[in-house]
Amino acid sequence: MEAHLPKATEQHRKLQALAGEWSGEETIHPSPWDAKGRKATSKTRARMDLGGFFLIADYEQHGPDGTVCYAGHGVYGWDPKAEKYTMHWFDVWGMDPGAPMLGTWEGKTLRFDHKHERGYNRYIYVFEADGRYAFRIEMSQDGKNWAPFIDGTYQRK
Repeated sequence: MEAHLPKATEQHRKLQALAGEWSGEETIHPSPWDAKGRKATSKTRARMDLGGFFLIADYEQHGPDGTVCYAGHGVYGWDPKAEKYTMHWFDVWGMDPGAPMLGTWEGKTLRFDHKHERGYNRYIYVFEADGRYAFRIEMSQDGKNWAPFIDGTYQRK
């Protein structure tokens, strides 16, 4: 008996927009983790994998001297039951990411919302043109008053 594997859907294929090798310029805004804020550069390598169901991304942020000051690994997918995009994020802070962040795709914007023990985060990807996107992380203590944490623009190589 031959096993018939499921096929990736249109929602899965939309994640292809993040696939490739990217370089970016970032602004890290002042926060409890970085009182002064700073500029950084980044590199991301992302690929569709596991039958086209998941985007797997490896991210490095570099300081002014070129050293890696932050790194993370993301796994993005689509949950057909919840009808939401999912993002699991693992990074050098070593914390268990818990449940995935859930997101929606509206027009050219993919947005994930996340509630955790320290408050709320929003991760917003805006696809400006083929091979270019803007990214922003916003933070809130109460889910009502939001502050920027990171802003960046990225180009596919």
